[in-house]
Amino acid sequence: MKQFTAQKQQVIAACLSLSHAGFLAGTGGNLALRLNDELFAVTPSGADYFALNADDICVLRLKNLEQVEGNLKPSVESGMHAAMLRFKTAMHASVHTHQPMASAIALLNLDLPVHGTENRRALGERIAIVPYAPSGTGFLVHRFKKCLRESIHAYLLKNHGVICAATSMAQAISNVGLIEAVAADFLRAHIDTSTHLSPSIRALALDALTPVNKE
Repeated sequence: MKQFTAQKQQVIAACLSLSHAGFLAGTGGNLALRLNDELFAVTPSGADYFALNADDICVLRLKNLEQVEGNLKPSVESGMHAAMLRFKTAMHASVHTHQPMASAIALLNLDLPVHGTENRRALGERIAIVPYAPSGTGFLVHRFKKCLRESIHAYLLKNHGVICAATSMAQAISNVGLIEAVAADFLRAHIDTSTHLSPSIRALALDALTPVNKE
């Protein structure tokens, strides 16, 4: 008998919320939600978020990624989500996006500083960079696992995007927006003080960073 219908619907609702906010595009990005000590739900691979139903959401075993429910193939990043949830036992949601501002920072191969008590409580002491490895591979999972820290809840995947963990899916959605705001503030500060840009180019770049979703 199929189980966890309410949790699967929660995953779908989160996909739609993040899509409407501009943080998921097309079939890019994926989400995972801890169901219990042994199982987690994860979005299917290459699926249209707006066409998903509960039976499409995959249920996998945390220890070995064995699929126990779901009509479709699970996300290629299931191993990365499982690594996050196994390491961070107090976290229940794991979200991977290709959101524009943070993904731009991920191209720079540096950690993103996090300032402010509330921001650090949500994201950790910094948003750490994970060295590049091809998407959906064991190489990426291995590199990600080596970077995991108890004090860091959000990570930049070099040339790829972002992954973050949270105590709930609602908090994960909020954290995604917060990461984008932190990234935009970082870019804005560096553009504003750059000596290599003409005033007109600087103004255009700063203007492009203004409409950031901070929810």
